[in-house]
Amino acid sequence: MNYWLIKSEPGAFSIDDLAKSPRKTTHWDGVRNYQARNMMRDQMRRGDQAFFYHSNCKPPGIVGIVEIVKEGYPDFTAFDPEDHHFDPKSDPDKPTWYMVDVKLKQTFNDMLSLDQIKAVPGLGDFALTRKGNRLSVMPVSAQQWHKLVKLASS
Repeated sequence: MNYWLIKSEPGAFSIDDLAKSPRKTTHWDGVRNYQARNMMRDQMRRGDQAFFYHSNCKPPGIVGIVEIVKEGYPDFTAFDPEDHHFDPKSDPDKPTWYMVDVKLKQTFNDMLSLDQIKAVPGLGDFALTRKGNRLSVMPVSAQQWHKLVKLASS
């Protein structure tokens, strides 16, 4: 199993929005970064777990856990001129952008804030705390995952 962290601005789509989705499941669309796209397309597998992270808010932090329930497939929002994720260069016959489907597994009682995460000893080279890393999808090592889950549970 692989572990991930996926970011969303709560004003655009929050963990509460996911909880209200049919079967608490939705497609994770709108990722427009090639490195993040490659991870979703090539590495995320059904059954993988991901932290749901609220970004661009005060304070930012991990608010729950989702499961990948459908592996990478073309992001259809890229083909819709009415969608705010539309990409006129993306071709349905040779798609540029991909998405996965996620299902809510757990909402944390208390957010695990970025400041709390930065204070955890032994996280190693955690991508989230690396200066200048703005990816909306990033890998989490098993060691990092278990430390953060334990912290969220305490």
